[in-house]
Amino acid sequence: MPLLTVQDLTIDFRSQRGHTRAVAGVSLTVSRGEVVAIVGESGSGKSVTSLALLGLLAKPAAHIESGTAVFESEKLGEVDLLKLSEKELQQVRGNDISMIFQEPMTSLNPVLTCGYQVVEALQLHTSLSEQAAAARTIELFTEAQLPRPEQIFKSYPHEISGGQKQRVMIAMAMACRPALLIADEPTTALDVTVQARILQLIRDLRREHGTAVLFITHDLGVVAEIADRILVMYRGRVVEQGAVLDIFTNPKHPYTKGLLACRPRLSIGKTRLPVVADFMSVDAAGNLVARLDEERENSSEKPLASLQTIFDTSKTFPVEQNSRSTVAQPLLQVENLQVHFPVRKGFFTRATTYVRAVDEVSFTIYPGETVGLVGESGCGKTTLGRALLRLTEPTAGRILFEGTDLAALPAGQLRHRRREFQLVFQDPYAALNPMLTVGEAILEPLRVHGVGGSRAEQKARVRELLRTVGLSDDAEQRYPHEFSGGQRQRICIARALALRPKLIVCDESVSALDVSVQAQVLNLLNDLKRDLGITYLFITHDLSVARFMSDRLLVMSQGKIVESGPAAELYAHPQHPYTQQLLAAIPSDDPARIAARVQA
Repeated sequence: MPLLTVQDLTIDFRSQRGHTRAVAGVSLTVSRGEVVAIVGESGSGKSVTSLALLGLLAKPAAHIESGTAVFESEKLGEVDLLKLSEKELQQVRGNDISMIFQEPMTSLNPVLTCGYQVVEALQLHTSLSEQAAAARTIELFTEAQLPRPEQIFKSYPHEISGGQKQRVMIAMAMACRPALLIADEPTTALDVTVQARILQLIRDLRREHGTAVLFITHDLGVVAEIADRILVMYRGRVVEQGAVLDIFTNPKHPYTKGLLACRPRLSIGKTRLPVVADFMSVDAAGNLVARLDEERENSSEKPLASLQTIFDTSKTFPVEQNSRSTVAQPLLQVENLQVHFPVRKGFFTRATTYVRAVDEVSFTIYPGETVGLVGESGCGKTTLGRALLRLTEPTAGRILFEGTDLAALPAGQLRHRRREFQLVFQDPYAALNPMLTVGEAILEPLRVHGVGGSRAEQKARVRELLRTVGLSDDAEQRYPHEFSGGQRQRICIARALALRPKLIVCDESVSALDVSVQAQVLNLLNDLKRDLGITYLFITHDLSVARFMSDRLLVMSQGKIVESGPAAELYAHPQHPYTQQLLAAIPSDDPARIAARVQA
């Protein structure tokens, strides 16, 4: 008998603007010890489906129109999750079903230490004493591959990296060894080595405790590594489902074919990635129409957005893509940059030691170049990116931007020059003001710096920017909480483009995006680079994306650059053991490997 059986689940979101059907007639089953993956584009209804099972949908906006979700609870027996009271759901959550949420920063309490939050969950659902729960929490942090688990136990969420916060959430979800683990993008913020460990940890839970997993992700490489079956969702509906090997080797639906085709690969030689729109279109009646091979070849060569309406493309640039040798002066030159954080044992005590987050880092970036920065979570990538813009003050070193040392620039002059370099933050929800509409958020930098013409012209640019990143015009009047995680990241990218910067620091800018939108954004970034000479420092844990985007690559470990060089050469012949370890941990979708895993 299945552990979970969902039948004809239909969910609407109601607002003053009307009703939106987020989930339309979804049915699925999950057996004990089985891993079922749900994949699809951002906004396809994946997360809404999982939240409905635990009664976590926002009310009264979300309304379950129909459906059942029968679950075999250890305490309550066979129950319909959609009909349980709040008190009954509290017995199911954590004990029988746990969930790893998509955005760890918004899921963790910022005023409580990481350790206390896991201890609290253990004491709520078990009979462990506080001391025993603390010891168990340290074990869970160790199992989740968190460095210095005793220190992170005492740390607050803002004191650790995004990947470390995600691992704290994973440890909390696994605390009571649930029968069903709902994992909503559980490895999105993790680098490949930690991702490999977490996937192995989920496999161990499945093998040792018979834990079933409902795995929601946009990363099809991860799906190939862990799933038994796949459900493909599009606009709230399941358009295809089947065994993992069947889906990867013989996809039937054009949408599935598009998802599989638009993933960057290490061996890719193309300058543009295919997108889902190349494989299908939607007619006036809302029906999906598959595109012929000839149509696909023609559409894949077209740019994704008209840059003429956003930027002054009449301006000429002295460099072409990958022509670093013709440029005499770098755009950005970093010399011996250091960022040290003091470690204090008490609020009023002096620092006894320092964490060297960035330790004597030097590199250069030339105009029109993309330099990739990769490394494990907590290695200092984000701190380095923030230090370049002086959002984190450097301890020592020089940051020369067009010959001007930003590290020594007064605040007034720095604010004026900030329009020339922008940052796309790692956490899109935390980067957007929840009190401002999306249109106001993108319009704000235009107003602050007095660019973009009249108010009407500024608003026109905002709408064009939204279309450029794949959002409709009506997104302008909506608030950040009304969008999915991937859609919020696209909004942040649109805001970064608003001021026409010369340098953009992309801090995990596509990590929250599904593969189709990721392909659109990566193509767009390359279009801007080619046509406008925009330069990127591309911070990512996804080595396949780094390979596709980067001209040169910097590999960072424990605050230092351990290896650098042309991207193609570094991937083909890595010299440092750490780089070799990163490349070895990349998920594989090779059919032979999938078949071997399924048969094992």
